[in-house]
Formats: sequence, structure tokens, C-alpha cells
Amino acid sequence: MAEEYKGIMAYSEDRDTLFELLSKGRELADQLQTEVSAVLLGEKVEAEAGELASYGADKVYVVESPQLKGLLAEACAEALHAVISQAKPEVFLVGATKRGKELAPRVAEKLGTGCVAECVALEVDAGRRELKMKRVVFGGKVSSTHIIAGKPAIATIPPRIFEKKKADGRTAEAVKVEAEISPPKAEIVEVKPKEMAGIRIEEAPIVICGGRGLKQQEDFKMLEELAEVLGGQVGCTRPIAADRGWFPEWVGLSGKKIQPSLYIAVGVSGAIQHVAGIRSSKIVVSVNKDADAPIFADSDYGIVEDLYKVVPALTEALRKILKK
Repeated sequence: MAEEYKGIMAYSEDRDTLFELLSKGRELADQLQTEVSAVLLGEKVEAEAGELASYGADKVYVVESPQLKGLLAEACAEALHAVISQAKPEVFLVGATKRGKELAPRVAEKLGTGCVAECVALEVDAGRRELKMKRVVFGGKVSSTHIIAGKPAIATIPPRIFEKKKADGRTAEAVKVEAEISPPKAEIVEVKPKEMAGIRIEEAPIVICGGRGLKQQEDFKMLEELAEVLGGQVGCTRPIAADRGWFPEWVGLSGKKIQPSLYIAVGVSGAIQHVAGIRSSKIVVSVNKDADAPIFADSDYGIVEDLYKVVPALTEALRKILKK
């Protein structure tokens, strides 16, 4: 590895995702005995630099320009190219948001390096100073680990994969970077927030998720009754939504990544891509009649029994306890 490349850098236009990347970056940087930096792009963003220190940033590189209004991919790629050319980090982490997915490969192309998308785990080999990036492939049936020979190694990470770790009292140095940014070829003329009915499953404190163990769509009524008692939301696995077509969205790496305080898996086998989407859950409870189901390896509590017996009994018991 060239000596000039050193440090972990993170960027995402979504602040929560950036906090998660910085927290993971801090962990990796401590192993490499190096610094963590963040990047802020926009018209007037320097005032936001202080908060990033609490999540692990030692430096915050700031690029302010009217051309960054709307954070269009072409303009952001030029700004990030300027920052990375100056800072020379050995690792660059990008949030795999819709914009991040568009941005990361553009930056990699400008730098002549590689980019590994949708990583679910990151490790470093401190001796070789290599970043090992794990991702899920073939519909969640296989995981693969990648190493990029060029520098910086660029990885995109979906939101809610890593936990935010805040440590008050930290400070970060703000570094302003001058970048030549071409006028964007497109213009955002209007932004309309998406209307949501009720709480988003990504923000729900309790999630009950149904898998292929449920025999018919009407059986999800059981889960809805349990969710009502607990004040939670109901979700499903990818086979239920994509294969059976019962619902439009699912919980998992390729769907909704969640981090509830309590996650109850009902009839869920525990495929790799599904587990990757729930790994930040605080407590995982699984109900499955197959004692060898992989989901139990990632559960805090497991019930090996027929879900059609357990769920109604659990709902009734909780109603009595909670007086609902």
C-alpha cells in the first residue's frame, strides 16, 4: 500500500447514515491506528461539522458551492474527487442511498479505483492494511468477500447496517476544500415529500415479520393482532412479497433494513439477506417448528413449535398482561 494513502473517510447526504458510517469507520480506524474523516457537501453546510465529531470524525472536509444545490451526482462526484485527491484516504465509505448508489461508481471511475456495492460487513487486516468487504449475492444464498487492490478502497453500505455510536466531548477539525465544479446538466425544480400512512417500518420500535411458514395470506391477520397488542408493525420476508406476491415490500437487505427494539420472526427460515436486514435489532425472538432453522443462530430467544399454536397463545397472554 502506498504510504500517501491513510485514514478512513465517510460520506452520505443522509445524516443518520453518515453517523452510522462514521461509527463503523471509527472502529476500523482504531484498528489501523489512523484518523477518521467525514465530508460535507452543499451550499452552506460548515456549521454541521461539529456534530460529526460526536460519531467519530477527527476531520470534516467541507465543500460549499452553489453548484451543489440539490446534491446532483455529477456535481457531488467532482467535489468528492477534489476532497479525496487532497486527503488521500485509504478507505472511502459511501451510504448506499439512492443518491449514494449513483455517486460511488462515478467517484471510483474518476479515481481509477474499485467500488464494492451493498456491503453488509467490513473488516480490516491491520497488518496488510486491507479492507475486507462482505456482500450478499445470489438472492441471499451466498456471501462473498472482496478486497480492492487500488486506493482508496470504496465501499457502499446500506442504511441501518451499522449502529450509531455517539460519544460526546469529541472535537473535529474543519477543512475547507476548493473544488472546480461544472454547472449541473439537470436542475431540481421541485421536491415533494412522500406521503406515508402511519409509521414507517424502518422506524417501528417493534416488528413482527412473517415468512414462508405462513400457509396463506389471510394468516397474516394473526401477526396483525399480535402487532396491535404490542404497538408494532407487521412485515414479511422476500419470498412472501417477491415470489408469492402477497405484499409490495419486504424486510431484508434488498428491501427494508430495520433496527427495532424487538423483532419477532414468525415462520422465518433466516436466509443471509434477511438476517443482514435485521442485524441491528436489539432483541430477536424467533418462532419456527424447524429446530435447525438458521434464524435461531441469530436469535436471542427461540421457540421451536408450530406458529399456529404459538402466535394466538402469545397474543392472548399479552392481552391479559397488558390489559388490552
